[in-house]
Amino acid sequence: MSPDAATPKLRECYVISLRPVGNHAPMRRAAAAHGARVLALSPWRIEPRRDAAARAALREALRADIVLFTSPAAVRAATALQRLRARRGQAWLAVGAGTASALHRAGVADVAAPERMDSEGLLALPALGTVRGRRVGLVTAPGGRDLIAPALAQRGARIFRAEVYTRIPVTPTPRALARLRSLDAPLCLALSSGEALRMTLDALPADLLPRLGRARVLAASERLAQLARTSGFADVRVAADARPRSLLAAAGLAPARRSRASDSIPAPHRPPRR
Repeated sequence: MSPDAATPKLRECYVISLRPVGNHAPMRRAAAAHGARVLALSPWRIEPRRDAAARAALREALRADIVLFTSPAAVRAATALQRLRARRGQAWLAVGAGTASALHRAGVADVAAPERMDSEGLLALPALGTVRGRRVGLVTAPGGRDLIAPALAQRGARIFRAEVYTRIPVTPTPRALARLRSLDAPLCLALSSGEALRMTLDALPADLLPRLGRARVLAASERLAQLARTSGFADVRVAADARPRSLLAAAGLAPARRSRASDSIPAPHRPPRR
């Protein structure tokens, strides 16, 4: 769906962004194109690692047969530690277009990224189809995309994990909470991270959970849509991918199907841990 087609669904709306501190600008630009505004509820800030252990882990990961980056933040943190340069015979992979672009800017020309820009799409790339006995360097942060490493290990890959940045939890500011309480405009919740949703629901005061529950969830994948449903959200739409423009374009799509059990949940609750 084109942005123009979704505009009536978003005009005068507030889009809740769960991006890290200082990373809301792309969502603000995308929302402004639809006549919407953004309410930032960052669950964490990103802190690059510069210690010797991170440098050593990154060197090892970059020697692997397959080098895989899970976010643009991972690319930025890695380039602060050392120059990125592909070796002969290596495959370099990115979880999505934004991460691939960050690698291109860092000097890596040949990068594969899935059309479906999430963990499932990444795992479906041909380069990860037959990995038994091969070394896979995973450049990432603690937590986050926990589906990737276990799936590759189950396929027989040898995982070399380089955690080049950390996520430092932050609580919503009193100003942001007051703004959420006072809003009478329609809300959309841009959802591209299950961990961000869990941390946000854990941090919100109980009186704001019903207010958040009235938001239309714009989920970057069916897996995230299911997490939203099991967390108690009633109105869930599935976007083509995690890019801000794709998430907002999903506002005009038909609601994602939900189970009868989720129909009876009145408000969001703390989601299950895995």
